[in-house]
Amino acid sequence: MHENRLAYLSGYSFKTLRFDKAVLPVGSTEYHGDHLPYGTDALVAEKLAEEAAGRVEGVLVLPTLPFGMSLHYASFPISLTLTTGTLISVLKEIFSSLLRHGILKLLVINGHDGNIAAIEAASREFRVEHPELKIAVLEAWWETAARSLPEGTFEAMGGLGHGGEGETSMMLALAPELVDMSRARGMEPRLPEGVQVKWLFHEITPYGVTGDPGKATREKGVMMRDALLDLLVSFLKRMDEDDWSLRRASEG
Repeated sequence: MHENRLAYLSGYSFKTLRFDKAVLPVGSTEYHGDHLPYGTDALVAEKLAEEAAGRVEGVLVLPTLPFGMSLHYASFPISLTLTTGTLISVLKEIFSSLLRHGILKLLVINGHDGNIAAIEAASREFRVEHPELKIAVLEAWWETAARSLPEGTFEAMGGLGHGGEGETSMMLALAPELVDMSRARGMEPRLPEGVQVKWLFHEITPYGVTGDPGKATREKGVMMRDALLDLLVSFLKRMDEDDWSLRRASEG
């Protein structure tokens, strides 16, 4: 059951198994309303990583990074947060550790919007210095999943929102025992289109939730999960076929 999860492997097991790539789930620990657990972002990233890795040969599942950049959510208790600079440093040191031990292909599955900037900066900067480490990122599963499903699947904010319809649906599919739908409450903020306003979370919702988690269902979550897993598995297999090269065969 745990044969590809580094935290559960012995040194002997690691040496006898063959891993040529790794997946790193990155999440956060922050308020997700009264109906979802603080570890929602980490749990979703972790479960996607584990299930995708189970379908592809040679994937080592790294321990989940449970802390992210959550300062913009910190007006709702409790937020355990890193700064963006600290998160960049942590990620780069994880990259260095993999490189040192000969794992040269990495997929990062991110579960939290506040981590996107740090993951982008860390991976771009590290690869300039160490191009031999290939890095791929699923940076916003919630947006990818929403685009993958038929139009009209979601009833509020297109399934987006913090603790909203999409995220709550995913948790109903992945860890329903941790969801209390009787306490699901949110609101849709008035956000302009085309230009991003850099909000603090209490400025756009009094509930610590955006969107309408009351519209969430397990069925929607299963659709999101399956679409993401199909994407991740297909991506990893296709990249392995090309040895993670992005050049067309005719280009050499």
